Amino acid sequence: MANQPGISRQKDPVHDLATCRSPRIKAGVKTHDGVSSNVPHVVKLSVIVPFYNVQQYAPDTLRSLRANAREDFEFILVDDCSTDGTPEILARAERELPGAVHVRHEQNGGLATARNTGIDRARGEYVTFLDGDDWLAPGYYPDLVAAIESLGCDFVRTDHVQCTARARLVTRVPVGRRNVVMNPRDAILPADRSTSVDYAYAWAGVYHRRLVDKGLVHFTDGLRTAEDRPWIWKLHREAESFAAVNLLGVFYRRGVASSLTQIGDVRQLDFIRAFDQVIEETAQDADAKELLPKAVRTYCAIISHHLGSIERFEPAVAKKLKSMSAAALRRMPQDVLDEALDSMDLQRATKLRRLRRRPATAGAAA
Repeated sequence: MANQPGISRQKDPVHDLATCRSPRIKAGVKTHDGVSSNVPHVVKLSVIVPFYNVQQYAPDTLRSLRANAREDFEFILVDDCSTDGTPEILARAERELPGAVHVRHEQNGGLATARNTGIDRARGEYVTFLDGDDWLAPGYYPDLVAAIESLGCDFVRTDHVQCTARARLVTRVPVGRRNVVMNPRDAILPADRSTSVDYAYAWAGVYHRRLVDKGLVHFTDGLRTAEDRPWIWKLHREAESFAAVNLLGVFYRRGVASSLTQIGDVRQLDFIRAFDQVIEETAQDADAKELLPKAVRTYCAIISHHLGSIERFEPAVAKKLKSMSAAALRRMPQDVLDEALDSMDLQRATKLRRLRRRPATAGAAA
């Protein structure tokens, strides 16, 4: 998304929240085995925070967690085998941040795997997420817990602030009704508009323990990108209730050099595996006929997006992107795909139709 004009400090409180510094982390008790005395025995909220080579940003993230600490909150800090100074920062945070639990992977597994590690360690009645290079407004998590407890639903979705350099942009959940409990299935459609399944940010919300117990909060292990896509679709197909609330407090840092969205290597192509899963699982749903057009159209839009910025990929990866995307188009339900292409603008539809006719290769099958 293009940079937006910065929000004025004098006119908008979002800027003040985005630039504030929370209090310094106070000392706690460190232990590596069992439940630390630094961690509450009764946990209301588990916050899962994966970190990977973010030593530049981790201190801000941890300061913002300190400004959200409560005696019944735990913060599960998952180091995904960082090779910079991140492990030392997290080891110190385990001693100093109330409720902190430090877990370290011996091998890098990616964001989805790191989140699953945190979910498996979580003890809270509610679960939420934060990425290791993002940060929070002070007092955001207590307000988030109060929101889901007052509504009594399976999960709650929130707006967030997108931060690109000095620019700030408030990004809203694409759900019109606020503070009203709804059926998650009703927020999947229509196919030709942005809906709640397109707002695939795991950290923009909070999730009840019963969803964890049903297996609806775990991610597809090993996905390196687009890991939120099968996850958000599963939530909306299988959870029973949700709500969107007017609560700002997560600041999402865009344009980080180490982020996979900025790196044009083969890991980016995991979006194909992610959307193949969305199509496969949606096709098995009782409402597949109604839901598949949305899934297919979204898949096509993501393929088109990557092809539109193909110059950022390494040459071998760019070639593989084209061949794998062509194979993906041929795997989709062709009648549904034809309808989706007919509904898209001429330029994108023409490129995708041409790509679908591209000869199959062994690399695409792989």
